[in-house]
Amino acid sequence: MTENNYYTGYIGTYTKGESKGIYSFKLDTARKTLVDIKLAATLENPTYLAISENRQYLYSVMKKDGFGGVTAFSIEENGELAFINDQAQEGSSPCHVSVDSSNKYVFSANYHKGTVESHLLDAKTGSIEPVVSSIKHEGSGPDPRQEKAHTHYAGLTPDEKFLAVVELGTDALISYKVNEDGTLEKANLLPVKAGSGPRHLAFHPNGKYAYIMTEFSSEVIVLNYHPENGHFTEKQYISTLPEDFKENNQGSAIHISKDGRFVYAGNRGHNSIAVFSVNEETGELSFVERTSTEGDWPRDFSIDPTGKFVVASNQESGNLVLFSRDENTGKLTLIKSDIHVPYPVCIKFL
Repeated sequence: MTENNYYTGYIGTYTKGESKGIYSFKLDTARKTLVDIKLAATLENPTYLAISENRQYLYSVMKKDGFGGVTAFSIEENGELAFINDQAQEGSSPCHVSVDSSNKYVFSANYHKGTVESHLLDAKTGSIEPVVSSIKHEGSGPDPRQEKAHTHYAGLTPDEKFLAVVELGTDALISYKVNEDGTLEKANLLPVKAGSGPRHLAFHPNGKYAYIMTEFSSEVIVLNYHPENGHFTEKQYISTLPEDFKENNQGSAIHISKDGRFVYAGNRGHNSIAVFSVNEETGELSFVERTSTEGDWPRDFSIDPTGKFVVASNQESGNLVLFSRDENTGKLTLIKSDIHVPYPVCIKFL
């Protein structure tokens, strides 16, 4: 949805303070600014969003009257969101949602329940059907915050045959085979460093490598992906923090440039985005730079569709930050940091 130099984006938030739900904005690439920020849908705690590949539907995690689940919206011509339906179960809301490329399945990860769930989608309307698979993880880790399973991410592998599930509470990456009917079947479990608290994952465009951001140890784990059986193997651990930084930090989001040359990882506490270059032969990372997010607690960020800009969200200071991105060096340059959105969490471009 571009109109000359405009790209539409959506912001998921925590609905506390003045926040009311999902907000939309436009990136004006000619004037290098964010404009037209407005409420797109009223919803409680839509902290994570996913947009269908055909750009017709937006899926969000949600909370409602003691229930938690996922909500479907259609994306209107003007970028506004129209409610379709929701599916919710008693208890906490999920923290992550994703959708396959053909708009057949929606997957969610629930941090508080330690579960991964799958739903079928109605091909004609985009509506979400009841849960077809719900798997509860068991276990714990050495960190006091790992007293039980805390499922934090559930996204498809590039071939879409497997669901990669990141388990922060038990320090594991679990692969599930996705059956035609949407049910999930466990394929493999890769334990990662104890107490690291793996949080989010990004795949390299070539489908051979994957990158996990850890929340507790503030590291990127580089992995080989084996599509024949959905297994992963570890290659490298690299810190996102300066060696002399000893204060509280929690790793947040991880994203990769479309050309696969640069990986970006968020630091909440150090309040920065770490930039790494990717070795094309091995997939391993080399540190490039860290850039301040000009605010507090950068929960997420997104590279725009042109690859020339990055928009970051500082949850606690309530501001979005716009950077230009050098496509040759991967480096970020601050353009604007005083764009107000209350408690922003997730950013997705249409």
